[in-house]
Amino acid sequence: MNVVSGSETVPPDHLIKKHSSLIRNGLIELPTLKYGIPLAMGNFRWTAELILTTYEQANTGLPPTSGLEYKVGVSGGGFDVLDFKMKSEPLPDDELEKAIDLSISLNKQGIGRKIDIPLPVYGGGMSLGSVSLNFMLARAIAAQYLKTFTSTGEGGYPEELVPYKDHIITQVATGLFGVREETIQRAPVVEFKYAQGAKPGLGGHLLADKVTAAVARMRESVPFTSLYSPSPFHSVYSVEDHRKHVDWIKTVNPRALVSVKVSTPKDVDMVAIGIYYAGAHIIHLDGSYGGTGAAPEISKKNIAMPIEFAIPIVHKFLESEGVRDEIVLIASGGIRTAHDVAKAIALGADGCVIGTAEAIAVGCTHCGNCERGRGCQVGITTTDPELSEYIHPEWGARRIINLYRSWCIQWRRILSALELKSIRELRGQTDFLVYKKKRRKRLNF
Repeated sequence: MNVVSGSETVPPDHLIKKHSSLIRNGLIELPTLKYGIPLAMGNFRWTAELILTTYEQANTGLPPTSGLEYKVGVSGGGFDVLDFKMKSEPLPDDELEKAIDLSISLNKQGIGRKIDIPLPVYGGGMSLGSVSLNFMLARAIAAQYLKTFTSTGEGGYPEELVPYKDHIITQVATGLFGVREETIQRAPVVEFKYAQGAKPGLGGHLLADKVTAAVARMRESVPFTSLYSPSPFHSVYSVEDHRKHVDWIKTVNPRALVSVKVSTPKDVDMVAIGIYYAGAHIIHLDGSYGGTGAAPEISKKNIAMPIEFAIPIVHKFLESEGVRDEIVLIASGGIRTAHDVAKAIALGADGCVIGTAEAIAVGCTHCGNCERGRGCQVGITTTDPELSEYIHPEWGARRIINLYRSWCIQWRRILSALELKSIRELRGQTDFLVYKKKRRKRLNF
């Protein structure tokens, strides 16, 4: 349908190009501080400075030089009050790429498919419906280029992602939306999502406004009807039941690695050892800080354990059981920066899953309107066909790739200053971490 403006009829594609251009120019201009720091941007964890420096890194592929804070927020806790106790000055950047190894393995069992990724992160689950197809494609293209992975989330496996199948994790969640034999068979990694750190015990919820015909077709449901995932798998009430699920995946796709995503309850160590004995390859801990703007505030702030507490608990318990080197521990839920990733690994994780930082790289302003079909003004968490066009997949992929290029430089600098040769040597080295004095909060809202 055409849009009438005065005496002229403006085609929607013209408006799309116009708004896309404005968004892209804004992402270049804002980090320069030409217009200052936006007063309404950010919160205590994702401050305006962190958002702007994420834009800057996505622009340049290099660590920020604007003078803004790009390592921590001002929450007064968690990763924001941890710092590294460096041993020496890092080597020059041009010497570090060959000197420092950032790769990690996703299979430590000694049997089955061996998968290594060249950097210690991969993309978290964001489903069709929660985000636009163009954003999913941007993440898939970036994952293929970086030789890592991204995840479909629990909303099914769009056919448009098939060309990138070697870098796509498919998720099996409690609603079983879009789960089919062929989607499991094409995936190198299959992830069971038992819980999400931002809303443990609540299940997923996609409001009717976002359930368009395309989303409903993928999820095998009715358009414009709210969708709920059950809070548990009703077929799993014990480790033995969980093992049946893992065996099911291994039967359908013997080459797939199995990841299990759980939240962080107080007995998270018992949950983790149960995952190990069920035969999974990856324990994915999702802490309370993550999730989109669609997650209820009451659950994000009051239920799950913060990820920086959960990681060392699980790491040390697996060590005490003598199985730590037989399973991969991946952390997510509020991992915002390269320094957050390094701190999580120093606490005991093997690597991290990234979600929100990738969205911010392509223009997210952290406005918190993710649950609305037309709530995202930059086309990320929208199902509106016109708004979705604001993100061109190739453009979005370039920005995500640039963000990770900057992070790789920062990780190498950290490891060099700690006199380590690989990111794997950092795992569990809590002696490299120190509490720092709380700095005065800088807020812009």
